[in-house]
Amino acid sequence: MPTKILYVDDEDDIREIAQISLELAPEFEVRSCSSGAMALVEAAEWQPDLILLDVMMPEMDGPETLKRLADIPRTASIPVVFITARTQTHEVERYRALGAAGIIAKPFDPMALANDVKQLLAAHAVDRQPD
Repeated sequence: MPTKILYVDDEDDIREIAQISLELAPEFEVRSCSSGAMALVEAAEWQPDLILLDVMMPEMDGPETLKRLADIPRTASIPVVFITARTQTHEVERYRALGAAGIIAKPFDPMALANDVKQLLAAHAVDRQPD
């Protein structure tokens, strides 16, 4: 069964590059959307295994989208990784405090993105093991 990845970014070009990059990994099934509002609907319906979420988007930014995902029982347990150019230590700490499962820096390396996601998924699986 493929690992389902939802990529959320308001920039069409970046979304397209990310989707192509992630689909290089045959075990990934990828969908994308262009806004936080669309992500809430898509995540609830499709139930992805991971959401890659742009931090800076108009209307509903990444942190607000994460908060709303956490408030919905069907999406509350889906790990969210922020994709952002804002990767200073205090910003990363803030994202983690909000509940982000990880951070991927923008601009990301299209050839490495699928591997980066695999590592985050593996780390998250270890984090979620019962004691």
